Parts: sequence; C-alpha cells; structure tokens
Amino acid sequence: MGSRKEKIILVTGGTGLVGQAIKTIVEEERKLGSQEVQNETWIFCGSSNIDLRKKDETDAFFEKEKPTHVIHLAAMVGGLFHNMAHNLDFFRDNMSINDNVLHASFKYKVKKVVSCLSTCIFPDKITYPIDETMVHNGPPHTSNYGYSYAKRMIDVLNRGYHDQHGCMFTSVIPCNIFGPNDNFSLTSSHVIPALIRRMDDAMTNVSGDKTFSVWGSGAPLRQFIYSLDIAKLFVWTLRHYQSIEPLILSVDEEDEVSISKAAEAIKKAHGFTGEIIYDTSKADGQFKKTASNRKLRSLYQEFSFTPFEQAIQETVTWFKNNRETARL
Repeated sequence: MGSRKEKIILVTGGTGLVGQAIKTIVEEERKLGSQEVQNETWIFCGSSNIDLRKKDETDAFFEKEKPTHVIHLAAMVGGLFHNMAHNLDFFRDNMSINDNVLHASFKYKVKKVVSCLSTCIFPDKITYPIDETMVHNGPPHTSNYGYSYAKRMIDVLNRGYHDQHGCMFTSVIPCNIFGPNDNFSLTSSHVIPALIRRMDDAMTNVSGDKTFSVWGSGAPLRQFIYSLDIAKLFVWTLRHYQSIEPLILSVDEEDEVSISKAAEAIKKAHGFTGEIIYDTSKADGQFKKTASNRKLRSLYQEFSFTPFEQAIQETVTWFKNNRETARL
C-alpha cells in the first residue's frame, strides 16, 4: 500500500494532543474526498511503539516505515515543578530524541520535516509582540532551561542540515494549545485542561459547594489555540511552507484571552451555576507572552480560527464523554 502512495507521513508523538488532532483532520479530509490526502499515507507513532531516545531503535523504525515526510511532535514534557527539578534529564532526553529523529530523516532521505517548538523557548527578557527572529536573543526562563535549550537546538540542527546537505527541515512555534485528548492531570496539566477537570470534579462533588477557586487574579493574558486549528496549520505547513526559518502558529494578537475569561467560558460550557472566586494569594506568573502571527498571516491570510467559546465547549463536551479514558 505504502509504495503506491506519493507521500508517507510519519507523525512522532502521534498519540498526544496535537497528533490525535492531526489524525482527526486527516480523517475529515478523507471523508470529504480531498485530493491531497488521497496521495498520503499517515503513520502515527507514540512512545509505546518506539523509544526515540535510542538511536538504533529510531533508525530501525525509519528503515521499516520509509517515511517521505515527518511531523516531529515527540518530546519529553512535564509540568513546571517537574521541569525545575529535572532540567538535565529534560535537556539530555530531548536532545537525544531530536538528534535521532533528524539524523534518521537525513539518513533515510526524508524530503521534509516539520518539528514542533514551543513559545516557552523564547528569551525570558524580551519585547512584545514576540516574533520568529527572537528565538536565540537571550537565555530562556530559568525554570525550564533544559527543555528550552533542547528545543532551540532543533533550529540549529535544521540550519546545519540545510547548509551542509540541502535538507528541508523546518520548525513551527505554537502558542498554548488545548482540546480533546489533552493531559487533564491535576499536577502536570496546563491551565485550560486543569480548570476543565477541576470544575468537573467540583460539579460531581456531593458536598454541593457553590464556589470555584481559580489561582491568581485571573488578569494575565494568553493566546490559546484549539488543537484542531493547530492540526490544520501543521498539515498546511507540511504541504506548503518552504523555508527552514521557524514559523509562529498563533491566534491573532487581538484574540488574547484573560485567565478569567477562559474560566468563565469553561463555567458556561460546564453549566456550572456557582461563583468563580480568584485566590490572589497565589502568584499570577507572567502577565502576557504575546506572539505575533504576522508571518503566518502573510502566507495564509484566509485561515479562520475556531471561536474560543466554541472550542472550549467542544473540549468540555469531549472531556465529559471521555472522562473514563482521558489522561487524568
């Protein structure tokens, strides 16, 4: 089957939030009879299929599957406190994963790789809005420097493979992603899945407490992107973006949302009738981390993002329907 298709696309980290969203988008395209997807075979692999920290295992997997294109999402990730305590592990494991995937892509003549970076890799001291030229302008935040520097090195590797071997290895930098198949753990999840999970817990709690506490003032602003939107943009990047320079994948600057607005949207989606209270004894973190999507807009201006409240509603509905199997 693989040999008849033009493209064999391998998605590393394919069982996670973004990988599963890409799978959903590709399946939707198939149902709609899209021409481009007819020529593509998609392979989604997770850590249960392969340990990308091991070079021999990575090479063997590439030799067997023979991908022509790669979307590289796999990474060792963790919550803030886990990161702070294990910066060396995060650096070494992610360096190994990225080096192995890109070298195997070179060795087995992959035509194009799109790797996933993160907005947390940008310098801690920075001017806003953030753009793609600022990645290496200063040290990242001290809390997760291991992960951040390893992610930055993808950009260095991409340039090296391009300069020495002419490879089209590139990267994208998404803002805060949320959606179905997210990590809803109370200890290591991000703000939206954590609020969705905690509010669900509060509503099923028999004590009938009518208040819901959010840490901090609720004032900080964030750019949140729905996983199905980021998935569409990953697929577009793979097919159409022809540069090794990183590309920020973010909602528009005016679509920044305060934590309190996010909490209210989650309350509405859950049908929670109680009151949200803000625990200002807890720290807020950075007030804003605005990223500019001007470059994306110049290349793909017609893209329309899912309205925030609709995306929250779909995510809450998914969580309620899949709570038994979700990552808790």
